[in-house]
Amino acid sequence: MTERFDPAQADTRWQAAWDDAQCFKADDTSSKPRSFVLEMFPYPSGRIHIGHVRNYTMGDVLARYKRMTGHEVLHPMGWDAFGMPAENAAMEKGVHPGGWTRENIANMKAQLKRLGFALDWSREIATCEPEYYGHEQALFLDLYANDLVYRKESAVNWDPVDMTVLANEQVIDGRGWRSGALVEKRKLSQWFLKITDFADELLDGLSTLDKWPEKVRTMQENWIGKSQGLQFKFDLTAEVGGIGSVEVYSTRPDTIFGASFVAVAADHPIAQAVAQGRPEVEEFIALCKQGGTTAAELETAEKLGFDTGVKARHPFTGAELPVFIANFVLMDYGTGAVMAVPGHDQRDFEFATKYQLPILRVVAASEADADKPFDGESEAGDGVCVHSDFLNGMAVKDAKAAVIARAEAEGWGEGKTVWRLRDWGVSRQRYWGTPIPFIHCEVCGVVPVPKKHLPVTLPEDVDFSTPGNPLVRHPTWKHVDCPQCGHAARRETDTLDTFVDSSWYFLRFASEPEDRPFDPAKIAEWLPVEQYIGGIEHAILHLLYARFWTRALARIGKVEVKEPFASLFTQGMVTHETYFRINDANGQPIYFSPGEIDRTSDGATLKADGAAVEVGRVIKMSKSKKNVVDPDEIVATYGADAIRWFMLSDSPPERDLPWSEAGIEGCGRFVQRLWRLFAQYDASATGEDKAIDRKAHQTVAAVASDIESLGFNKAVARIYELTGAVEKAAPSASRSNAIRTILLLVSPMMPHLAEEAFETFGEGLVSQASWPEVDPALLVEDEVTVAVQVKGKLRDTLTVAKGTSKEELEALALASEKVQRALDGAEVRKVIVVPDRLVNLVA
Repeated sequence: MTERFDPAQADTRWQAAWDDAQCFKADDTSSKPRSFVLEMFPYPSGRIHIGHVRNYTMGDVLARYKRMTGHEVLHPMGWDAFGMPAENAAMEKGVHPGGWTRENIANMKAQLKRLGFALDWSREIATCEPEYYGHEQALFLDLYANDLVYRKESAVNWDPVDMTVLANEQVIDGRGWRSGALVEKRKLSQWFLKITDFADELLDGLSTLDKWPEKVRTMQENWIGKSQGLQFKFDLTAEVGGIGSVEVYSTRPDTIFGASFVAVAADHPIAQAVAQGRPEVEEFIALCKQGGTTAAELETAEKLGFDTGVKARHPFTGAELPVFIANFVLMDYGTGAVMAVPGHDQRDFEFATKYQLPILRVVAASEADADKPFDGESEAGDGVCVHSDFLNGMAVKDAKAAVIARAEAEGWGEGKTVWRLRDWGVSRQRYWGTPIPFIHCEVCGVVPVPKKHLPVTLPEDVDFSTPGNPLVRHPTWKHVDCPQCGHAARRETDTLDTFVDSSWYFLRFASEPEDRPFDPAKIAEWLPVEQYIGGIEHAILHLLYARFWTRALARIGKVEVKEPFASLFTQGMVTHETYFRINDANGQPIYFSPGEIDRTSDGATLKADGAAVEVGRVIKMSKSKKNVVDPDEIVATYGADAIRWFMLSDSPPERDLPWSEAGIEGCGRFVQRLWRLFAQYDASATGEDKAIDRKAHQTVAAVASDIESLGFNKAVARIYELTGAVEKAAPSASRSNAIRTILLLVSPMMPHLAEEAFETFGEGLVSQASWPEVDPALLVEDEVTVAVQVKGKLRDTLTVAKGTSKEELEALALASEKVQRALDGAEVRKVIVVPDRLVNLVA
């Protein structure tokens, strides 16, 4: 072996050897137990970042370990390749989204390969390729045929500059995330998936996911949002436009005596009827259509209302409540009208304060607090009913039941279960996405594309010089004959939400036939995914959509599995401190990258001018804050194994990992330390060291348990400990066996180093080796260390067989030279013996 390990040579050499041997290609015909390990696939933005490295290193260690323990492992990689960033690049750089995306994929694939991940590249998929999205179109048509897809008019977030629908998450402070334009509410015909049909299933299924983080399950439970309440009608004191009542739904019918107004959406029939011939109402309705449709936007936007002059009669008191058109009510949520109780809903409180409407307390901590004033905000908490007629003194739960019972008995309302979950709108007015496979015919209506005509592919010759969807403007692509009647028709120009692409990709990884999306028999063998790894930011949308998609396919008989991911792990982020100066012109920070900085314990200076810069908070690595570290630079300096080891060290994997130059340098040194230790392996060595044998076997068992529970930092600590013990041990066969054991233990974490050393052992590829076997007898401690004290002070230790008698422990203690020196001839008056722990001599 050479004096130093050379990662530049070893990394590329062994990566090529793994490819040649097809070490990581999953075998569908294998009789071994299956293990499907999957990390959330990346968007091809152009560069792998450190967060990716941490995510994929964790999955890679588990996949390599599973392979060593006799499993047939599926560990694939692909690309979530559709989406707006590619269109933004097309508009800004004058490139085609496809070319930009595929070039990025090539770059990122090369980066992943340089890190030595044990990936089955034979199953690589990119969602932007017709070979993938054509099958997605077929599945979409299957769901449509089973009444799980429909089209309807719906309120959407409309960006008037980019001329596209924005997802709720793309509306920031009421403006489009890319254009910055004020977002409008519009009614558009949109395609929907009936996720609400699965609300009960998705909620109940969470109880089976005991290997998911509790936080994620809670987030999904809240998003699904099952609640029970009262749906009822307020009679109007006079009809308006032929309408005599307004229907509302409330999850808090116990607060009904606190209602002080009714609010309706801008496009509610009452609002439309009031607007007839009244320009001021029409103007207000137009104003309401500005701003997003997200719950967050509705909560934080300034509350605006218009008093219609219409009055609604309270079902218990007969009081006449004013009916307002309000900008915080949407027609698509519930009935498009709400019973407003300002005392116990903050949104209603802000509205009532602005328009000087009554704010009544009808729930208090106790009846003694019935007249307690509000301190600038509503109180939505629990307690007892007050100022509520027959409900007074009742607990909230009992009062809800009492109001529902009265409403049902008197015929003006009924108890009803509702869900926060809404059907999934999947239409996007953009080019770079999966074409929705339908045709619009003036004669036949909306017609599915026959499956024999799939895939419906995107045209290559598109123009991005004008904002909006190029498919709408394309001179030929959308024009097609109706497959039913043959008349001239047009293609659907909306494309699918990219969350659809990621809702079934794991199925395609498991089975990739050319003539259909997947083979159900192979799905049954590989699914559910044994371990899924990804960020907490995907806790709701992606994970919920993937669960829905799997259940929908199960319902229509395409698969048998209902939950796609048996175990979920959400890793922490990689963080770094920030460096900046304040711009004197505008007071805004100018950020600098770590590579531009000289950092010392005293502070930081800019390399370019030697002047000081501010050292900011340690936060998630971000391009905008420039606190990113390029993995390629780290690999070039220290090698792939050092960065992999750093990703597993120190921080528990579910917590954030602070990046430090000192940390990665230390990992680089440990690589070389192991290399020197491996050079001391001697297959011909003789002699036994029972302590080292026991330590090695105990470490193997513990590291295996740590990897299986994703406790990588614990595994790393145990390997450090064993390495130190072996370095100190005298030469023996036991020591050489322990060196080989350490090599096998680190091979999932430092595969290049392990391969380079294993080659000198003459045992083939370590990537095809087995995990070290454990002797159960060596896991049991049969020796103990007993402290020997004289007058309460430690003077010596004894290593003895476990269970040694008190008499023998006393004799051994008295025979110790250190003890005799401490006694210095004094008479021992008393001996206290605690078996297996302590001998205390009192002189």
